[in-house]
Amino acid sequence: MTKAKLNIKKLNDMKTTVGVIEINGNPLTLVGEMVKTGDIAQDFSVMSNELKPVKLSEFAGKKIILSVMPSIDTPVCAAQTRRFNEEATKLENVVIITLSVDLPFALARFCGNEGIKNALTLSDYKDRDFGHKYGFYIQELGLLARGIVVIDENNKVVHVQYVKEVGSEPDYEAALKAL
Repeated sequence: MTKAKLNIKKLNDMKTTVGVIEINGNPLTLVGEMVKTGDIAQDFSVMSNELKPVKLSEFAGKKIILSVMPSIDTPVCAAQTRRFNEEATKLENVVIITLSVDLPFALARFCGNEGIKNALTLSDYKDRDFGHKYGFYIQELGLLARGIVVIDENNKVVHVQYVKEVGSEPDYEAALKAL
């Protein structure tokens, strides 16, 4: 079997969940096992803006906010990224990672234009490893759903939000309180 056929088979074998999120009232399908509070955070690999692999395990021992969004080139995603970049200046021993399937070049451009220096922007474009392992991959759009995952310093998930309406902002306060 070719690699492409193996990847399609793998995707077809994954759990799907319909109706947790929607766009303009239309239900969408999430692919992968949705993460829950109390879970041990699975390691995943994504790409930096410099096209280098980055693993979640590289941040072991720190509190982590995974700020997940569909695309940096939308107003809500841009606002979400700016907000967490601002919050990062107030937090100690916390890493804020913004995840999307945008190309690393687009993320780097946005960060440069907006002065984003306190939150990491990482891309799941290559393998959708994060999206599939955490159940954030939207089958119909090929994008990540909007949401937040907070992980404590012991690698335990302490807060999860899958934002119901893709075009709405997440509950920042609940995520920050979970820290």
